[in-house]
Amino acid sequence: MTNNEIADSFSLLAKLMDIHGENSFKSKSYSIAAFNIEKLTLPLQDIDAKKVESLVGIGTSTAKKINELLATGKLEQLENIISKTPIGVIEMLKIKGIGPKKINIIWKDIGLESIGELLYACKENRLKLYKGFGEKTQQTVIENIEFYFRNQGSFLYAQIIFGAEQFVLYLEKLFVGKRVFVTGEFARQIEIITQLEFIIEEEIKTVKEKLATQVGLEFIEQQDNFIIYKTVIGVKLKIYAITENIIEHFIQTSSSPQFYFAILQKYKTEKVALNERDYFAQRKLAFIPAYLREDDNIIGTKDNFDDKLLPTDIKGLIHCHSNWSDGNNTIEEMAISAHTKGMDYMVISDHSKTASYAQGLNEEQIKAQHQQIDELNRKLAPFKIFKSIESDILGDGSLDYSNSILSTFDVVIASIHSNLKMTEEKAMARLLVAIENPYTTILGHMTGRLLLTRPGYPLNFKKIIDACSANNVTIELNAHPSRLDIDWREIKYALEKNVLISVNPDSHSTDGIDDIKYGVYAAQKAMLTKEQNLSSFSLEQFEAFVDWRKLLKRI
Repeated sequence: MTNNEIADSFSLLAKLMDIHGENSFKSKSYSIAAFNIEKLTLPLQDIDAKKVESLVGIGTSTAKKINELLATGKLEQLENIISKTPIGVIEMLKIKGIGPKKINIIWKDIGLESIGELLYACKENRLKLYKGFGEKTQQTVIENIEFYFRNQGSFLYAQIIFGAEQFVLYLEKLFVGKRVFVTGEFARQIEIITQLEFIIEEEIKTVKEKLATQVGLEFIEQQDNFIIYKTVIGVKLKIYAITENIIEHFIQTSSSPQFYFAILQKYKTEKVALNERDYFAQRKLAFIPAYLREDDNIIGTKDNFDDKLLPTDIKGLIHCHSNWSDGNNTIEEMAISAHTKGMDYMVISDHSKTASYAQGLNEEQIKAQHQQIDELNRKLAPFKIFKSIESDILGDGSLDYSNSILSTFDVVIASIHSNLKMTEEKAMARLLVAIENPYTTILGHMTGRLLLTRPGYPLNFKKIIDACSANNVTIELNAHPSRLDIDWREIKYALEKNVLISVNPDSHSTDGIDDIKYGVYAAQKAMLTKEQNLSSFSLEQFEAFVDWRKLLKRI
């Protein structure tokens, strides 16, 4: 092993000991040893083992560990502590602005085990509630994590949408008079984007010459009809240069391989399409937009795919947080912002009492909040605020309030926020009990997943959906870009079972209200219509829904 590798081992050991809250004197001695080893001019492997402990900053105990590393390439103490530390916690050491002692709080006190969970918690204002984490620190952590993620090569759809749209405009100006398309994963509205793909109606030589002069693009690779670049923020750009039959190439690159192969096999034609709609019309097929070009079973099954859910179809914001729990804004600020954005109503669903990390509401706070909502409804009419709670699903599946408290809400969203590492058996039992609770109106973010960060707990989706159908429970499509949960792939079965879906922003600020569009884009892939979406109900329809649900509880 080189001196640098040995120093890195001691440095990591010191940091992990601090993260675990172990003997600070020992961890400091290992940190000092790492510092001194890095300064050595002679390789440790060339120094007599007996003389190692006489080196500056190296004691007997550290010398034994150095010799262990030199002899075996491993350090037992380090391997043991690594085995007891979640990978995501170790990865946090790569984020500037949070050292081992802060990571100790993040892991041990807040219960976060990955960088993505940490980012999500910061954006929900949870970090600043803990000692040593002010608002400024929280914002710095957000910026540093986002910088880290930008350099990993995969991006949430929401992180990439503005850049993709702007780059199309940029290419159109650069290649005046030429057709430019955004294609690939972005065109299909995939929730995680690994690269942005574009098609330019131009010779590849010309494309390369013009892009070679542009600042911020690093050339990576060239093939017969495309060039790959990388931007300064780590996004890969795949630029196709196509001069013939450009629509055919666009359909191919904006479809899954399965979908495109089925088109080629069953619907051949020699004609050159003028545009997308002409491509499908030539084959006597209904136009299938790019976001539906996934499963070949869709081909030839519907006369019109244009009947899709749109952001303008959202009439009410269900599942919003205020500063009563972990939101940034007051209820009034949230309501005014929602009304300004064209909404007719809002459902305030602050966290429940078990969510102490999010300043969850106790019973007395609930009464006070309801009084404030009554006052605001008189002031803001005809806009209406509904009383709701995001009630934690406890380990046994029960909700964390008595029925007498739950009965005071218009809407109860039941969600799991803790003890997420579950077997399918445990997760199923927990969710099924919650779904069968007569006060559960909506099942919130069903799987608990955080995209690019944390997989959801394992579920039998059909059984969960069957239970929601039997108990008249609506399923949330959480529109937060990191969640998009329930997965759009599972919605088809829910619609077959006549289960309502509710596209909800889970907003913790007035800015978060706009996240609703990402839920809509995911819903489009599931072919959800406004009639099947609870948050598209008019105020009158939603009031009727609330009254119907309350009636069910009395039957």
